Amino acid sequence: MIANDVPAVHTRGLVKIYDDTVAVAGLDLTVARGECFGLLGPNGAGKTTTVEILEGLVDRSGGTVEIFGRTWEADERWLREQVGVSFQTTHLQEKLTVREILELFRAFFLEGKPVAQVLEEVRLVEKADARYETLSGGQKQRVAVACALVGRPALLFLDEPTTGLDPQSRRALWDVVHTFREAGGTVLLTTHYMDEAEKLCDRVAIVDHGKIIASGTPAELVAQIGAKEVVTVRLAPRDDTSDDATVETARGSLVEALEGALGVVSVRREPDALAMTVRELHDSLPALLAILAARGESILGLTTHRATLEDVFIELTGRQLRE
Repeated sequence: MIANDVPAVHTRGLVKIYDDTVAVAGLDLTVARGECFGLLGPNGAGKTTTVEILEGLVDRSGGTVEIFGRTWEADERWLREQVGVSFQTTHLQEKLTVREILELFRAFFLEGKPVAQVLEEVRLVEKADARYETLSGGQKQRVAVACALVGRPALLFLDEPTTGLDPQSRRALWDVVHTFREAGGTVLLTTHYMDEAEKLCDRVAIVDHGKIIASGTPAELVAQIGAKEVVTVRLAPRDDTSDDATVETARGSLVEALEGALGVVSVRREPDALAMTVRELHDSLPALLAILAARGESILGLTTHRATLEDVFIELTGRQLRE
């Protein structure tokens, strides 16, 4: 039995060091039972290592990790019955049918769900007797999630479950997550799709350089950037003969002027555009357009949208690609 007041996941000062590289740097995390928690971060931020430690696949270098109040060192067999894991990439036997795969995974657990029930939950009843090699990418991903569900876990780890899937397949997996949670399950999700995190997660944490740099509900994080709208403007290349240094100086001066406009919270330079977060669109947009016109800038395109979790993510972690 699991006590009601015990969190599903609790870490304190979690550290993981590979040789001279600090992958996780003192991470504190608590996931309440029954919630869907999203762990977000750029490539190399430490979220994958963190999740692998929580799953009992990688040993920590320091700190504490508790899953339902227990540790992998003392209670691994019990925890394996409580935890389901679905990886981003799963390789299963191509010649086995979907039913045979699930029956195999079901045999690993003392208690679990009937295979027929899991097939219904992941919408694969019609494919039960189809060989794995004949399935589409979305169907294969649902089989992977089904393998994680067939042991009747209390905690489900989903590592980027919808990467590369079409919109219909993504939403089919979202439905699986909703069904699991309605039955009282807890989900820890990693994803690079910010809209997915907003749709599924009660709370999220953004990880960078091995630490949590922001956490809260998606709405709370969006509110933290202090803006309601994002205005993105694509500017025409300057048609003068100025050298690169002069053009860079002019662009820097333009950014400073825009940052001082009414209601502007921040201005971010993108490869071919400027993105400005603003408090109220009706106040800021006329002021921004006036500054651009006064400086002789030609606008190729202008878009606006409500501030989202993706805007928060870029604001906190930057745009530079990491590998």
